[in-house]
Amino acid sequence: MTDPLLTVDQAAERLGTTARFPRRLIAERRIAFVKVGSHVRIKESVLVAYIEGNTVQPIRRRRSRYGRAA
Repeated sequence: MTDPLLTVDQAAERLGTTARFPRRLIAERRIAFVKVGSHVRIKESVLVAYIEGNTVQPIRRRRSRYGRAA
């Protein structure tokens, strides 16, 4: 199965942002991209890896047995 190439607008839609954000990622070379002539495309797997790499997991706090002091 091939890895679909997304336009900047499609990548922005998947990220829930405007097109400006993925364009900035491309300009700053923070995400891999493909040049097809004058067009820029982002592989879907690269976008998924970017999302996974920037996902912050919540901190699990341990509950105290004694509660808080007043």
